[in-house]
Amino acid sequence: MNLEKPSPHAAPVPSAGPVTPPAPVPPGGPAGRQDEVPGGCLVVAIRIPVRIVVFVLVVPVRMAWDALVVVGRLLRDSVLRPLGRALAWVFAPVGRAVRRLAEAGVAAVGWLLTGLGHVLTWLGRLLFVWPWVGLWRYALVPTGRALAWLAHVLVVVPAGWLYARVLTPFGHGLLWVLRGIGAGCAWSWRVLVVAPARLLHRALLAPTGRGIAWLALALWGGITWVGRGVWAGITWVSRGIWTGVVGVSRGLWAGMTWIGGGLWAALTWVGRGILAGATWTATIVATLLRWVLVVPAVALWRWVLLPVGRGVAVVAREVGEALGHAWRVAGHVSLAVGRFLARLLRWIFVEPARWVYRSVLAPAGHLVRDAVWRPAAEAARSVRRTTRQALASARETARQTRADIRRILFGAPREPERVLLDKPRGAGGPARPAVPGGAPRSGSVASLGEPSAAGTRTLGSSTTALTKD
Repeated sequence: MNLEKPSPHAAPVPSAGPVTPPAPVPPGGPAGRQDEVPGGCLVVAIRIPVRIVVFVLVVPVRMAWDALVVVGRLLRDSVLRPLGRALAWVFAPVGRAVRRLAEAGVAAVGWLLTGLGHVLTWLGRLLFVWPWVGLWRYALVPTGRALAWLAHVLVVVPAGWLYARVLTPFGHGLLWVLRGIGAGCAWSWRVLVVAPARLLHRALLAPTGRGIAWLALALWGGITWVGRGVWAGITWVSRGIWTGVVGVSRGLWAGMTWIGGGLWAALTWVGRGILAGATWTATIVATLLRWVLVVPAVALWRWVLLPVGRGVAVVAREVGEALGHAWRVAGHVSLAVGRFLARLLRWIFVEPARWVYRSVLAPAGHLVRDAVWRPAAEAARSVRRTTRQALASARETARQTRADIRRILFGAPREPERVLLDKPRGAGGPARPAVPGGAPRSGSVASLGEPSAAGTRTLGSSTTALTKD
């Protein structure tokens, strides 16, 4: 058994089965992968031992897995599925019966609750609705109508008569008196108050007011001239003070600007020195950190961790490929072992059982079927047929006997009355009589209610199986 992977450039091995053309190798297939991940002597030295060890470890696991799969399929097809069908066949009627019982119970409960609801509704109407409706309809409404009629007769009609006959004339007279009093009061107000006041205003108050207004205007002109002079003086003094304040402020601002410029220059020089020192210190610290931490870490990564990782990746890749290859080869081995065991079981058990069935049991069964079972079944069918005919003849005889005894004891049945059928439209001739429930009978036999000669049992027309031709 070759455990190595076949080379893509190797010649195909001829097989006993049908020859299929080789599939085209894609650009990213095994060749491309081999070119992308080149292997050396280390890879070749690791590949063979790893594949051997993995194959030895994987074959028992694959065979056990295949055995478990076969056992599981056998249990599913031979035990679990028939058991499930049997349980479904057993419990399905029970479930349907339980469902029907539940539906019947729910329907009964619904019917009971519906009836109870109707009863409670009727009781509620009887106890709460109908008494109040009767009280309103037969007590409160007539009482209210009677009270309304009494109020109309005792209050509304006298009040209307009092308003129309007493209050309206009294109101009209009172209004005429009040209008006269109002006219007299208005004339007295115009004569006693308005006319003297108008005369006092024209003769005394208007001239006095005009003099007071002229005097006030003269005083306001003097006050205005004095205020303008005072405002001009205050303005001149304020301008002088503002000019002095502005000059002093400009001098102070110039001094503060010169002093601030000097301080800013000093602070700038000191800040530049501090920044230069901090930059120099940071450069030294960064250089020290680079040579103390970064350079050793990069060297460790480049010269130690990266080669070790590549080696571990090569080993892991080879182990994974070895596991896949060993799993596939173990599958072929397990398939061959399973086919061998199946053929061995077939030779030991199935072929002998088939030979016994074909050579012994089938001929014996055919012999029993043809020599015993079919004649017995034919005889049983003949006996059943004869018994059925005899029982039918006995039932007919008993029926005729009962009819004869009833006719002897109680006489012949009464002949039904004849009913004249209506003549159909477009048909001539008289209407024909008919007996309801059957055809008209003729002769003495029909009058006595006896059956006709064709329906009687005689020796010449027997219906029994023993005397029948």
